[in-house]
Amino acid sequence: MLIDWTSVALHIYDKIKAKVANMDTKPTLWAILVWNSPASLRYIKQKRKWADYTWVNFKLLELDADISEKKLLKKIEKFNEDDDISGYIVQLPLPKHIDENNIINAIKPEKDVDWFHPINQWKVLIWDKSWLEPCTPAWIIKILKSLDIEFHWQIVCVIGRSNIVGKPVSALLINEWATVITCNSSTPNISDFTKKADIVIIAVWKPELLKENMLKKWSIVIDVWFTVVDEKIYWDADTANIDKAWHRVTPVPGWVWPLTVAILIKNTLKAAKNKN
Repeated sequence: MLIDWTSVALHIYDKIKAKVANMDTKPTLWAILVWNSPASLRYIKQKRKWADYTWVNFKLLELDADISEKKLLKKIEKFNEDDDISGYIVQLPLPKHIDENNIINAIKPEKDVDWFHPINQWKVLIWDKSWLEPCTPAWIIKILKSLDIEFHWQIVCVIGRSNIVGKPVSALLINEWATVITCNSSTPNISDFTKKADIVIIAVWKPELLKENMLKKWSIVIDVWFTVVDEKIYWDADTANIDKAWHRVTPVPGWVWPLTVAILIKNTLKAAKNKN
């Protein structure tokens, strides 16, 4: 069975819209775009689309791809100091001559609506729910809760070790009392772990790494990302050949960005409220 993500996403967006409608000053999501890669432009388009839907202002600062890291850091410093900016993102990836970690670490944590700053990531590890949410991991939890999952009784295999998905979603699942197995694309005999799991979450950017024969019956597959090879998109799970009669699977492509952006805009709203 394909998992219906649209109702979850629209529920989040409609709740945001209702709250924004009662605000005297509408929140504004700022984005800094340095590299006009096709993926970045598609992501910016999604952010603008859903910001418009929820009546959140969206503003974009486009910079030349050859801007120096020093000059970009100065732009970020101005955004940090501007009291009219409650939340902003720096669209990744950045050109190779710029160190992404230096840029992420320079963003003021309370304005980091993308949830990449180390301080914000650390809060998840100590069960601190007082601030913003990690965008992609948060919607994974929301999708699973929409399926009436009782995490106490679930074994979850997370394939991936990134700071954006793998590590934080593992922490969130531990916080929900799930039993979590963490793997990566180099884990030997990875099927030994996936076959034990009630839920498999994969985000490794490895084409069709997860196959039908690596799953136990009735398991849930959450496929987060994809790789482009010779202009063709390959998802991390071989979704087309996973039997939907035995498994619940996220539909691909087309569902990751709207849900990630939903949490991003939710974070923008919360940052604006906290600032006021």
